[in-house]
Amino acid sequence: MKTTAEKLALTLGIFAVVSGCTATSNNSAQTQDSAKVTEVANSTKVASVTVDGSSTVYPITQAIAKEFQANSKNNLQVQVNISGTGGGFTKFCAGQTDINNASRPITQAEMADCNRNGIRYIELPVAFDALTIAVNPQNDWAKDITVAELKKIWEPGAEGKITRWNQVRASWPDRPLNLYGAGKQSGTFDYFTEAITGKAKASRNDYTASEDDEVLVAGISKDPNALGYFGYAYYEENQKSLKVLAVDNGKGAITPSRETVEKSKYQPLSRPLFIYVNPWSSQNKSAVYQFADYYIKQAPKTAKAVGYVPLSSEAYQINYVHLNQGKAGTVFAGKSQFDLTLGELLRKQKQF
Repeated sequence: MKTTAEKLALTLGIFAVVSGCTATSNNSAQTQDSAKVTEVANSTKVASVTVDGSSTVYPITQAIAKEFQANSKNNLQVQVNISGTGGGFTKFCAGQTDINNASRPITQAEMADCNRNGIRYIELPVAFDALTIAVNPQNDWAKDITVAELKKIWEPGAEGKITRWNQVRASWPDRPLNLYGAGKQSGTFDYFTEAITGKAKASRNDYTASEDDEVLVAGISKDPNALGYFGYAYYEENQKSLKVLAVDNGKGAITPSRETVEKSKYQPLSRPLFIYVNPWSSQNKSAVYQFADYYIKQAPKTAKAVGYVPLSSEAYQINYVHLNQGKAGTVFAGKSQFDLTLGELLRKQKQF
């Protein structure tokens, strides 16, 4: 600050001396010195990158942002907020943010919004997640649940009708069934409903909803009759106050874990997590690229540290190529895909 002040004082001193010259010289000096003042002022500004979106991806991005800013060589501020994948895309496609955390692929409607506003993006998968079905630890009757039973609970027609545990499975007690799940701006909501009910956003409405997984964790941990869903990292962080249910898709009950996700056994609730990057901002181009480049390099270690499953080294290498070549667009055609491996998807032609 002292150096900056001295530079400003020197610049203003020069301006005062030159102001005594002729009108022509005076005008020239004013122009030159104004430019110098602006240059000095701009040199003190710290570049910033704004990130919003998914609460599921938030732990990865926040951890990487903290580590990035801890390095004194990185004169760059990274602000990470939560508004859900959908809420984040609303801001991202309006040009209000540089990066969007997303727990599902960009939709056709969001692609259209970005196109309409001239916003381009690079789609970068960063980790795998296991959408986790959790109950309160006091629940001593449920150990697993089938995909068909999840559909019975969460489909729109269940609203106001499937309200007790024994309505889901006859051997379960006649107790209230209190539901907790993702809010409608959440990518987790979109992915879960498409995987379980067969159509994105098709869900009953009579449940405690939030785009913030911490809110869901808190609710389930205090409610003996609760059942809910959220990202695996939030279960791993709160294992003492939650109980996980194994999910049976017809091939046996599988508990979510890094191993079952890596081996593609935990289906259909394993999913990739993303960041969508806009490195073409006229103001933040260099800063956004710098942080995204760092993010890709740190993602394998950080994803594992916060409770998610890292991608293959090949997938991260493809991400690096896509970022450096500016390969804009998405390979998901505006919807989640359950039948292809991530490697196969990454090789598909991107569309914008």
